Amino acid sequence: MAAAPSPSVPACGDLPAAVSAFADAFVDFAVSGIFFPTPSSSSAAAATSSPPPAPTAPTTFLPSPPRLVAIGDLHGDLPKSLSALRLAGLVPAPSGPGPDSPAASASWAAGPTLAVQLGDILDRGGDELRLLYLLRRLALSAEARGGALLPILGNHEVMNVSGDFRFATPQGLQEFSAWAGWYRAGLAIKRRCGEHLDPQPRNPFLGVPKSFPGVKPEFWDGMRSRLAALRPDGPIARRFLADLPTVLVVGDSVFVHGGLLEANVEYGLERINAEVSEWIRGEGSENARAPEYVRGRDAVVWLRRFSDGFDCDCQRLEEVLGMIPGVKRMVMGHTIQTVGINAVCGAQAVRVDVGLSKGCGNGLPEVLEINGGGSEVRVITTPPSEAWMYRKQEAEKAAVEVKEKRGEVKDGLALLVRESHGLKEVEAKA
Repeated sequence: MAAAPSPSVPACGDLPAAVSAFADAFVDFAVSGIFFPTPSSSSAAAATSSPPPAPTAPTTFLPSPPRLVAIGDLHGDLPKSLSALRLAGLVPAPSGPGPDSPAASASWAAGPTLAVQLGDILDRGGDELRLLYLLRRLALSAEARGGALLPILGNHEVMNVSGDFRFATPQGLQEFSAWAGWYRAGLAIKRRCGEHLDPQPRNPFLGVPKSFPGVKPEFWDGMRSRLAALRPDGPIARRFLADLPTVLVVGDSVFVHGGLLEANVEYGLERINAEVSEWIRGEGSENARAPEYVRGRDAVVWLRRFSDGFDCDCQRLEEVLGMIPGVKRMVMGHTIQTVGINAVCGAQAVRVDVGLSKGCGNGLPEVLEINGGGSEVRVITTPPSEAWMYRKQEAEKAAVEVKEKRGEVKDGLALLVRESHGLKEVEAKA
């Protein structure tokens, strides 16, 4: 009598699911150097025989945690982002003089801490995908250890899903080109299963332009790869952006990239989160534009009314906060604070974007910490023993600013575009 197969060994019927899981893990590691937790063979097999679960709406309201941390814009700079994460005590200190492996940096070290990242992970740097992977893997690690890491959407995430790549860099496009090569390899592995794989893998490159008039040809592949990855229902947009909130209320603090006005609160914070999520998942009409409340000067991801300068409309801010029960402060990113994290309007407006990324100021890493259910608020800044690494570049940064004013320095997509050509959003055919 033949022995029953071990439950740990996939049966033939499980093979398509096992191949698909291997392909996904292969692509993840090739792109980011990180492995994600994978379901068991039995649960993977069950996933192929039943429809995927309905997507859940992003989180909007959470109670106060024992410790709450806020980190500003990251803009494609992995080393500086890791500096901020370590400063907040969210990841372990480096084990040696050299850089740690991506896997070591994705291990949560902060117990029940809840950390909010204020958006703008994308653009201005060359580590955009590696940052998305790291933050998602770190969020899974935090959840397993009783904590949470919740990025929210910034205007640069909205711009990229809309096909607006004005602030993409050559290094960023190269990263997406590399992703596309590995993703195609993963698709080829999955297709070896033929009709046995259900659902069939979708090719995100179908309908995406192969040429981009006005852009230098050497960047076309990066543009195409970026568009395929980040357009509504693109694999990177759906996986890493669609479930992120646009607005998040934690205890007595509301977190938003740009800011909120009365009309936004009246429209409904949960409604805003749900509708932006649906747009990123591609569930609107073909080639649908981003919802109106994330487009334009007064949009929730673009507003600077409470983050630009120290002469803010404090009365209006107080009125907006009064519309959200129990909320005492608005925490924002988006506008670089050259003096570091600060607050105005009796600490009702807290601004945490320190221009961290080397592509956006190379600011001194700082994080905001809120304890005691909101009663204790402090700024954690880089210690003097490390701060010199950033301060010594002030003269160099000032020289670059002078050249920028003269038009001698180009930023983002301006590096990629031929002279005399305008920039516009790029659309893919549905």
